Amino acid sequence: MLKERLQKVVEQDNIELFEEEKALLENDGLLSNNQLSGLNVKESSSRFSEVYIERSLKETDELVSTETGSFLEKPLHDLKESMAEFIYVESKWFDVIGIDAISLEVDDVFGTYEAMFGLKLKKNEETKIRDYVNESRIGETIKYNLLFNQQDGLWDMNLTLDHIKGFDEKMTFGEVFCFIYKYLFRLVLQIEKK
Repeated sequence: MLKERLQKVVEQDNIELFEEEKALLENDGLLSNNQLSGLNVKESSSRFSEVYIERSLKETDELVSTETGSFLEKPLHDLKESMAEFIYVESKWFDVIGIDAISLEVDDVFGTYEAMFGLKLKKNEETKIRDYVNESRIGETIKYNLLFNQQDGLWDMNLTLDHIKGFDEKMTFGEVFCFIYKYLFRLVLQIEKK
């Protein structure tokens, strides 16, 4: 569960938290007032300062380059100039929301930004996942694919970011990954509350 994974990260790494995690720990009484008052709450933009980033070719999965954290400051629309590539990102923070990594690319046909990941939720959570995604849309429909992978026990999800409230193509890569993290954090939290 989200709360237990978050508590484990806090205890193991003795790290600073961000607003989403602090609010959850505070609201649910998972940390004492002393522990909460001693926490340093960081800006969300610094969440992914320590990430692993690869740029690869879509057709072959061939590695183009491994990037440093400064790559996160680049504008997202640069990906439209390199539509043959996708971005692969790993972060310890993804463990909290139950994913291993995120791949980000531009759809060749529609020119939309697509995020792909495997979500660690139970198979019987499909309706809750679909409800959450549909509630967060802009317009009448949101484009996404959701398929339970029996072999891995994950929900393979392909989500069009352009159709989600709050997404802006003018974001940097760092802002986009923070946006995706917050979106999935709220998704997992809402599912676990129901």
